[in-house]
Amino acid sequence: MRTILNFCILFSIHFLGNAQTKLVSGNEDLIKFSEIKPNVFVHETYLNTQTWGKVGCNGLVYINGKEAVIFDTPTDSISTEELFKSLDKAGIKVKAVVVNHFHNDCLGGLKEFHKRNIPSYASNKTLELAKKDNVEIPKNGFDKEAKIKIGKKTVINYHPGGAHTHDNIVSYIPSEKVMFGGCMVKEMEAGKGFLGDADVKAWPQTIEKVKAKFPNVEYVIPGHGQYGGKELFEYTIKLFSEK
Repeated sequence: MRTILNFCILFSIHFLGNAQTKLVSGNEDLIKFSEIKPNVFVHETYLNTQTWGKVGCNGLVYINGKEAVIFDTPTDSISTEELFKSLDKAGIKVKAVVVNHFHNDCLGGLKEFHKRNIPSYASNKTLELAKKDNVEIPKNGFDKEAKIKIGKKTVINYHPGGAHTHDNIVSYIPSEKVMFGGCMVKEMEAGKGFLGDADVKAWPQTIEKVKAKFPNVEYVIPGHGQYGGKELFEYTIKLFSEK
């Protein structure tokens, strides 16, 4: 009997220690969560634009244990507050936020992270462009690559060159084989989108650099639309190679 009881206790401890976190939105008009795999979620918020109307904007939440790294903020402060409500309810502490580039769909809620003294990271080019654009500036910059530890796991943030913007990066989670590509990567059948700050000529070569550096990626999350796999790289290269 004692042996059975001890087994049950050990099983319960093991189960609780490996339990998957679920993120639930308190207001899906402001933010939605989609689970890619255990403890990796797309967060989608919305941006009202004159050209394309209401646009869904993707970010990513990576959870390890009771800590998380966020890739791109929600589009505004209200949506960001909803993100924190969901994380707080799940007992998750945000260790860092990574900004993909200087546009509002990446850092529109950054002030809310800074209010909570959460470290923010972006390429040095993003810091320069955010300052020039008079928006909230990430606190920590890097030139080519920066690694962030979350528990025993590592996230790699990499600036491969110009594409959607000159400062855009990708963020890769090796343990999960998940990449947040941001607006550098297009969903299947997407158009070229906003090109006002783009380096269209360099775009295909930049994607090729990403492919070469991270050959083991299985999940690729674009800045807008449906996530997929490496086929998103090929589609984006083809799209911007067309004359």
